[in-house]
Amino acid sequence: MLSREPGPQLHLVDAPEPQAPVDPRPHVVILGGGFAGLSAAKALRKAPVRVTLIDKRNFHLFQPLLYQVATASLSPAEVAYPIRAILRRQRNVTVLLGEVTGIDLDRWEVVLKDGRVPYDYLIVTTGTQSSYFGHDDWSQVAPGLKSMEEALTIRRKVFRAFELAERETDPDRRRALLTFVVVGGGATGVELAGALAEISRQTLRDEFRTFDPADARILLVEGGPTLLRGYPERLTTAARRSLEKLGVEVRTGTRVQDIAPGRVRLPDETIAAETVLWAAGVTGHELGNDLGASHSRGGRVPVLDTLQLAAHRNIFVAGDLAASVGKNGEDLPGVAQVAMQGGKLAGKNVARLVKGKAPKPFHYFDKGNMATIGWNRAVAQIGPLQLSGFVAWAIWALIHIAYLITYRSRAAVMLQWAWAWITRNRAARLITGVPSTTDGTRTREELADIDTEARAA
Repeated sequence: MLSREPGPQLHLVDAPEPQAPVDPRPHVVILGGGFAGLSAAKALRKAPVRVTLIDKRNFHLFQPLLYQVATASLSPAEVAYPIRAILRRQRNVTVLLGEVTGIDLDRWEVVLKDGRVPYDYLIVTTGTQSSYFGHDDWSQVAPGLKSMEEALTIRRKVFRAFELAERETDPDRRRALLTFVVVGGGATGVELAGALAEISRQTLRDEFRTFDPADARILLVEGGPTLLRGYPERLTTAARRSLEKLGVEVRTGTRVQDIAPGRVRLPDETIAAETVLWAAGVTGHELGNDLGASHSRGGRVPVLDTLQLAAHRNIFVAGDLAASVGKNGEDLPGVAQVAMQGGKLAGKNVARLVKGKAPKPFHYFDKGNMATIGWNRAVAQIGPLQLSGFVAWAIWALIHIAYLITYRSRAAVMLQWAWAWITRNRAARLITGVPSTTDGTRTREELADIDTEARAA
């Protein structure tokens, strides 16, 4: 700008850089774009705050149907949707793609791999990850099912095993390729085992020439006394009966002793199996270690009934990471409905604090529990009702379709399910991705290919 000084001469003075006006609204940072994170963001739609949602992936994953990606019933795009698209009409939300490495409680900052984001209020909804109970090396052999990447890994391992079996001439080696062990008898394990049985006995029927896919051996191993811990005995019995009818070998009261490439060691025998899938346990996301709170069993962070941290009342934890309890003091399960209700309350409580009001306690409304066991079979507990068979499966299907994020996803899933129900076919049977290791060596799957090809030549 021009500045006039005493005398006739004019001097040019450098103008200061224009600066964006400081936004006076409190800054709410949400970590995680899952059920709890999205519910928290939506609860802040009309609040006088600015919101930043950070996730290391750009999509929201509909976790309850992830096993159907792993078993080729659905494709990834049918259970995932971009977070930005979901929140595009909510103008007070900014979505950032970033990897969170820590939380600086003293400076009120979220630490990213490539920067820092300050916050006035923080809502942590980073969920859980697979727990191998001190045997982290098992994860290299037995993938869990917590992410899209793991689902695609499982899909590749399962269908690759059948392809390798077609070319295998050694009976023992082929038997190992056609043996699938699922560790963990919760809902995920039951759903995986049922789907694997249907793949081998229905989907792949008549497609191979050197062996019968129905000869595949599916084992479901559970360390506890029953499947589906927490379900009524009538339903756990029905679930086991349905699995056995599909040809699944169910072993309860059996703890895995060791998992190594090509084998699983149980207390009474060692099973040769090239495909082992892990559904036995989860632990809280490692980010919980930075919250300055002692961890309860399962790595979940203890919270007040308002979902706040006791020592940091501007920090909320919701979803699977929160060790929230029900009205009778029982631990709430890590399921979608708990995450959605908890995330919504965390968002509303932040809005209440901003307005100078006291936060409200979390009262979980249990809408029931369900697990599906292949097509036409499921178990469901809805209030006092205990349902099994086709009726339970129909209710399960309708509820899951209703909870999908977009109309496009609902329509796509309905069409896929209708086609699969009529034909018993699975449309997403693609073996994609190239298995690799970080040190440049060949993977066991690659070596198996080479070995099989050499003996077939």
